[in-house]
Amino acid sequence: MTKENIRRRRGLAALAAVAAAGLLLAGCSSSDSDDSAGGSSGGSCEPATGKVTLQYWNWVPGMDKVLDVWNKSHPNIQVQMKNIANQSEQQITNAVKAGQAPDLAQIGFDSLPQFRSQDMLADVSACAPATEAKSKFIDWTWSQATFGGQGVFAFPQDIGPLALYYRADLFKKYGIPVPKTWADYQAAGRTLKAKDPKLDITAFDPSNPWLFNGLMWQKGTPMYGYRNDQWVVSIDNPNARQVADYWQGLIKDGTVRTDLKNGSTPLLNAYSKGQLATMITAAWGYTTLRDNVPGQAGDWRVAPLPQWTAGENKAGDWGGSTVAFMKGGKHPYEAAQFNEWLNTDPEALKMLNELGGLDPAATAGADLEAFHTGTKYYGGQNIFDVFNDAAKNIDTSWQWGPTQVVANTALGDAMTKAVANGSDLSAALKTSQDAVVAAMKGQAIPVTTTP
Repeated sequence: MTKENIRRRRGLAALAAVAAAGLLLAGCSSSDSDDSAGGSSGGSCEPATGKVTLQYWNWVPGMDKVLDVWNKSHPNIQVQMKNIANQSEQQITNAVKAGQAPDLAQIGFDSLPQFRSQDMLADVSACAPATEAKSKFIDWTWSQATFGGQGVFAFPQDIGPLALYYRADLFKKYGIPVPKTWADYQAAGRTLKAKDPKLDITAFDPSNPWLFNGLMWQKGTPMYGYRNDQWVVSIDNPNARQVADYWQGLIKDGTVRTDLKNGSTPLLNAYSKGQLATMITAAWGYTTLRDNVPGQAGDWRVAPLPQWTAGENKAGDWGGSTVAFMKGGKHPYEAAQFNEWLNTDPEALKMLNELGGLDPAATAGADLEAFHTGTKYYGGQNIFDVFNDAAKNIDTSWQWGPTQVVANTALGDAMTKAVANGSDLSAALKTSQDAVVAAMKGQAIPVTTTP
């Protein structure tokens, strides 16, 4: 697989220039404000004298081992880590407001515009390591992290094309073909439940808006647009309601668990006990089963997402993240040095893929051995071939807005209440849209909604 193939497979979104324009028109002040530590102005950036200690907050499994490699070889630039796997956005926001932000923090592509619009990021475009790093990343990822060239606020880290992980042994045992459409998937759930009442096809966590975003993405359901100098919010639309209604149907069938939170111990226990037959997740999720359900090694395979229409080949994306420069950081030059190493160095990328499951945004990711060989846990299947194809078929018109965190919070809360009350999931879409519009108006951001 050539680097150009990897570049093509990651063509997720040529949208950052539009997003940047929207943020600037929204009154985003981060490119204009001053910061004595190099901060958001990007006005100066000089190497520190003497030993430097950086603070880096993230949620990637195994990151401590990656940092050990850096710290051993860079005695004058030491990096300390804090795991923010729980409520990461809130932890970062609170720290910035309290003047206690880390130098660097992991922030998803979806959340980055909101942090920018709230002036929580530092522009390090004056730092030589930052400008020199541009050519080492896939074009679209660099564009999103820098808002179409409007400064350097983060380095890309990874992407998250979605796929269907499934128990090949169970599908074979019950004579069920691998689902090619969502109708097939629903039928497979009914068959599995009929064969084994204790077996569900998957878990649907209503509090998890990120997966739901990815499923809407596959359906062709943009949440935001930018036209005529204003944001267009379209979270509540016919395609999105079709996705919600589909999962409502699976819940009604009784073939999905709704009591298991994403990433929780009970969820992993359910997989370990053979109670769930599939997992819908991103490329980075391949280590989740491998590391937490070792007893099923060889039983799992990876297939493309089921399609809404037979014969189509559309995909969605869940996640993908950046390592962002936070406002108030004292050592932007050294932070840029470490950030470049972390996300472009071959040894670091190899460790991040093996330990954390990350699908790198760096062009050097094309050379990873994992992209060229089978994965033992998945019966020797070259699972990254599936992710490769998925990434090539993601709708590039998708766009994140400056209030995505608000959208996700409202959507997750509303879907959770709907499941608890036995009410309609699709109503959560309007709740999320209303929250986004109110948040934008509260920030004087020009906004409208689709009819």
